[in-house]
Amino acid sequence: MHDHEKSDRPVLPVKPPNKPGEPGAEVVEGRGLPEGNTAGETRPGRSAGLGVSSDLDRVRQVARKDRDVRFTALLHHVSVDRLREAYRAISPNAAPGVDGVTWRDYGRDLEANLRDLHARVQRGAYRAMPARRVFIPKTDGRLRPLGVAALEDKILQRAVVEVLNAIYEQDFLGFSYGFRPGRSQHDALDALAVGITHKKVSFVLDADISDFFGSLDQSWLLKFLEHRIADRRVLRLIQKWLAAGVIEDGEWSKTEAGTAQGASVSPLLSNVFLHYVFDLWADQWRRRNARGDVILVRYADDYVAGFEYREDAERFLADLRERFAEFGLELHPDKTRLIEFGRFAAERRARHGLRKPETFDLLGFTHICATNRRGGFKLKRVTSKKKMQAKLKSVKTEMRKRMHHPIPEQGHWLAGVLQGHYNYYAVPDNSEALHGFRRRVIRLWLQALRRRSQKDRLTWKRMLDLDARWLPEPRIQHPWPNRRFDARTRGRSPVR
Repeated sequence: MHDHEKSDRPVLPVKPPNKPGEPGAEVVEGRGLPEGNTAGETRPGRSAGLGVSSDLDRVRQVARKDRDVRFTALLHHVSVDRLREAYRAISPNAAPGVDGVTWRDYGRDLEANLRDLHARVQRGAYRAMPARRVFIPKTDGRLRPLGVAALEDKILQRAVVEVLNAIYEQDFLGFSYGFRPGRSQHDALDALAVGITHKKVSFVLDADISDFFGSLDQSWLLKFLEHRIADRRVLRLIQKWLAAGVIEDGEWSKTEAGTAQGASVSPLLSNVFLHYVFDLWADQWRRRNARGDVILVRYADDYVAGFEYREDAERFLADLRERFAEFGLELHPDKTRLIEFGRFAAERRARHGLRKPETFDLLGFTHICATNRRGGFKLKRVTSKKKMQAKLKSVKTEMRKRMHHPIPEQGHWLAGVLQGHYNYYAVPDNSEALHGFRRRVIRLWLQALRRRSQKDRLTWKRMLDLDARWLPEPRIQHPWPNRRFDARTRGRSPVR
C-alpha cells in the first residue's frame, strides 16, 4: 500500500495486550464507544483537535484494522485546506508568539500566507520558532510555565495533530480522556463516578507526576512515535518543535526535555508518551496481577486508580514507581496518596468506629464518600476549595480593573463569569457550592462599587436589586454520571 508499510519497528519496552487488535478487558471505562459513536466530532477549540475529515478515513481504517502498521506517507494530508481550518479554529484573541504576529495580522492576506506556509512545509524549508515563555498562577500559589507558540507554528501543529489523531484515536485506550476529540473532563468524571459506585472499590490511588510536561523524555517520545509513524518528514517537524527552545526575558534557552504546555501539539505528544509508559502497562498489570477489581481513569497527566484490595493497590503503586523511573518520570512525593475510599471503605470504617474516608480531587472536583436518603453509599462531588478560591481571586483582580466601568457593563461581565462557572461545576449534589460562589461574587462586586464612591455608600438593598437584575441563579446543568455514561456507551457498559 502506498500510504503505510509493515516493517521491523523498534522493539519497545512494553508488552503487547493479551489480545492485540481486539478491545481490551476494560472494566468500567471501556476500550471506546460502541460502533456508531466512534466518529463523533468535537467542536474546534483551544484544546480539542479538529474532526477527522473524509480524506483521512482511509488512514483511520487501516490504523484500526492493523495495529502494527507504520504509516510512511502522511504529510500530503497537511493540505492548504487543512491549514485554513486550523487557522479558523484558533481564537482571534490568542496571544501572539515571539514574532508578534496576531490572528488578524495573518488573516489580512490569509490565502497567500497559507500557500507559502504549505510550500515551505512540503519542501522542508519550514523553520519552527521558539516559544514565548509566560507564567500563570496555579491554585497552590506556584507559577505554571506556558509556551506561547508563533501563529504559523500553531496553525501547522493543529493540522498535523488532526492527521495524527486519525491514527492514534484507534490506539488509545478507553480510560484515556484528556484532549481527545469527542471526550471531555466530564466524560472522565462520569467514568470515575460509575467505576467507584458500581465496582468493588475500597482504595483509591490519588497520584501526581512531578513536572510531567517539563521532564518528558524526548528521545523516548520519538521512539514511541516511530512505533506508528514512518514518515520522516512528519517526525522531523515534531523534532523541530521540540528543539525550538523558549525565549524568556529576551533570552533563548534550549529545551532538552519536555514539551511546552500551551503548544497545540503537546497534548497529543503527552498522550502518546503516557499511552506507552502508563496506559498499556497499567491495563496489562490489572489483567495479569490484580486479585480484585481495578478501575483506571486518566486525563492528560492526571489519573486515579481504584482497587478492591489494599494489597493490589500497594503493589501497583510500587510497580508504577519502578515503571516511571525507567522513563525518567517520578511520582510527586507529597501529592501521591493511597486512601480508603468507596462504599466498602465507608462501611468498614464505620464498623470500626473510624471517621469517614479521606477525600481526593480530580479535574476541579473534590470527591467525597457520602450517604443517600436511604443510608446507602453515594459519591458526592463538590467544587474544589482550591479551584474556587483561585477563581474568586481572579474575579477580584479583574473587578478592580473594571471598578469604574458602567454598572451594566460590570453586570454583563459578571453574569458571563457566573454562567461559565455553572457550565462546568453545576453537577448534581453541588448546589451549595454554586450558591456559595455566587454569594462571594456578589460581595466582591459590592466591595468594588463601594470603593469607587466614598460619598455614596451602596446599600445591601440596592446591591440585591443589582444582583437580581444581572446575576443568574445557579441550576444543575449536568445529569447524574451513570445516566450520561450509559447514554454515551448506549447501555453497553460492562458494569451492567
